[in-house]
Amino acid sequence: MAIRLGQLIEQLGGSLHGDPDFLIQKISPLETATSSSLAFLSNPLYRSQLATTEAGCVIVSPEMQSLVRAGSACIVSPNPYLYFAKVTQLWRQQQVAENSEPLVHPSAVVHPKAVVHPTARIGPLCVIEKGARVGAGSWLKAHVTLGMYCSIGEHCILHAGVVIGADGFGFAPIEGRWEKIEQLGAVRIGNHVEIGANSCVDRGALEDTVIGDGVKLDNLVQIGHNVQVGAHTAMAGCVGVAGSAVIGAHCTLGGGAIVLGHLTLADGVHISAASVVMRSINKPGNFSGVFPIDDNASWEKNAATLKQLHGLRDRIRSLEIAYESSKK
Repeated sequence: MAIRLGQLIEQLGGSLHGDPDFLIQKISPLETATSSSLAFLSNPLYRSQLATTEAGCVIVSPEMQSLVRAGSACIVSPNPYLYFAKVTQLWRQQQVAENSEPLVHPSAVVHPKAVVHPTARIGPLCVIEKGARVGAGSWLKAHVTLGMYCSIGEHCILHAGVVIGADGFGFAPIEGRWEKIEQLGAVRIGNHVEIGANSCVDRGALEDTVIGDGVKLDNLVQIGHNVQVGAHTAMAGCVGVAGSAVIGAHCTLGGGAIVLGHLTLADGVHISAASVVMRSINKPGNFSGVFPIDDNASWEKNAATLKQLHGLRDRIRSLEIAYESSKK
């Protein structure tokens, strides 16, 4: 693939300082770019790389333009990272346009009573079950399963191995065994949602599991039954959200974070990686619950101390009461 710098400017805007007919043949990081590469600088901490990069063109902010190596082209944008994102989208659009495969791969299994928009792409070995719906411009990549009566909105991307609408984890205990609770809800996914490889969104027990517009889920994310995820929330890899939790809009959950069932997170809550959310959070902010890593001997001593905190608290409270009494 190749694209002219002038074509980028025509489609994405920005201010070009260089030859508009210069051909970009790949997009690269600053440190590995070649003379045919387009690179970008968004973090000023890495500005020293502008002097050494071999990139044929660099996307920079107005503040960084003067640091671009003499003889190199540059595209000036107030938000280089956003501009870079739009370049990658344009690049992918060209790749997809050059792909001559049919929109629905011959190996896909689509139930006659499923509804797939004519512009949606259904990849190899996908399964679209009865009553399921796929919206305009959405792309289900290889081995995606969309369960009965589940729906996906417009312009969504589901990566390989995603399962939408498997049964939620519902069992009633009886006499030492488990009786299955049939999961009668579905999954409703909004528009512009992206779900990473091998992630699962379980169908609801009675009502639907709901994923709002613009939500981004990384690989290996588990969303339990009847969970609600608000618009434009993002979850990194291996996040687990237990059943009936409600996650607000514009939240972020770091990799490996866990949210226990039936809890609520307000809009704008940000959970650090590997944290376990054990109570509802009713206000926006940054929250962490990670016991710091340490050498094993120190960790064991600190863990032992933590186990005694409740007793220490009671002892301190008794001493405070005794002290207050002695002053009377």
